[in-house]
Amino acid sequence: MAARRVRVGIVGATGLVGGELLRVLEQRSLPLSELRVFATGRSTGNVIRFRGEDLPLEEAAPGVFADLDLAFFCAGADVAQALAPLAVAKGCVVVDKSSAFRRDPGVPLAVPEVNPQVLRGCPRIIASPNCSTIQLVVAIAPLHRAAGLRRVVVSTYQSVSGTGREAVNELKEQTRAVLAGGQASAGVYPHPIAFNLFPQIEEFGADGYSREEVKLIEETRRILELPDLRITATTVRVPVFVGHCAAVNVELERSMSRAEAVQCLRAGPGIIVLEQDYPTPLLCQGRDEVFVGRVREDPSQDRGLDLWVAADNLRKGAATNAVQIAEFLLGEGQAACG
Repeated sequence: MAARRVRVGIVGATGLVGGELLRVLEQRSLPLSELRVFATGRSTGNVIRFRGEDLPLEEAAPGVFADLDLAFFCAGADVAQALAPLAVAKGCVVVDKSSAFRRDPGVPLAVPEVNPQVLRGCPRIIASPNCSTIQLVVAIAPLHRAAGLRRVVVSTYQSVSGTGREAVNELKEQTRAVLAGGQASAGVYPHPIAFNLFPQIEEFGADGYSREEVKLIEETRRILELPDLRITATTVRVPVFVGHCAAVNVELERSMSRAEAVQCLRAGPGIIVLEQDYPTPLLCQGRDEVFVGRVREDPSQDRGLDLWVAADNLRKGAATNAVQIAEFLLGEGQAACG
């Protein structure tokens, strides 16, 4: 039986993730009866084009959710914390892309290819994980199911779009300045990003780990239901506009040959394995899959594998994962509107 059509809103529709979510909705088959778009008050009166129609931008305010079944939150954690509970009180299901609820044990943290079971029971708020976490767990979950994970070491190479539109514009401006013989001045980041990279994404804690690294560690443990998983991370910002990559080393409970690992990964939902090549950010742009390449046995340990993982951080790392969550709720017959 076809899923019933739903009334949907997007909070933060003018941002990078909100814009990408609109494109994903145009391309996928979430059954919409109505779509409304929300942003800050200064955007009110402008329009956003969707499927040949102009949608008026409305101010994100407490009273706008009464006539909606489902709301995608693509704004900051402060907006989600203020408005998401009010949306739920009006009978609306919230899929939130911010960090507001990711640590809340009462809110499922969901990647549909990995832990769809947390979406059963029709939760009213669902958190979508950090972009770097999503592509990591999609890639390593099949290995865990087949052979068990003992330890994970991951180094990420993350594009500026993960920070937002200001960072994208800063990379453009700094690149122009350097190519014209000038100097790049830091603004959004602690160092110039053009022709540069640095191992800091968000602030450092007292233990020397950045907040992005802590997110990656904690969210991976939670999604895989491995609270004691030995995992460490180094997250690096690179001068790329869209697309995150990660070098991943895993130690398994049992040994696995390269051939078996490739077969296992190929069978994993949402994964494309490249055996004769390797994925790059440009290859992944506009795609919803997680790409894996350079699969090889780790000669330094008996049960180790190395992988290279890449994905479009605005799509699978953000917008597409949120839409897939909604599709799962509807497909399970738990129509998001109750």
